[in-house]
Amino acid sequence: MTDDIWSRDEIESPCVKVCILHPDADICLGCYRTRHEIAGWSQLSRDERRKVMEGLPNRQALLPGRRGGRKGRTGG
Repeated sequence: MTDDIWSRDEIESPCVKVCILHPDADICLGCYRTRHEIAGWSQLSRDERRKVMEGLPNRQALLPGRRGGRKGRTGG
């Protein structure tokens, strides 16, 4: 049985549940959306969401490399 009520024709959120905003770029390190895009995602039209999604791969290159583990703690 198909439940048409819960069927939606929307672009899914790119969220990967790694919600950390880069302090300078104000871009999420998980999904690469801006703070404003994340907050307003549910109000964006399908076309607006598509435009955001198309621009996400380019944003990754704008951010400095992720530094975790020992190097992130010691600065080396």
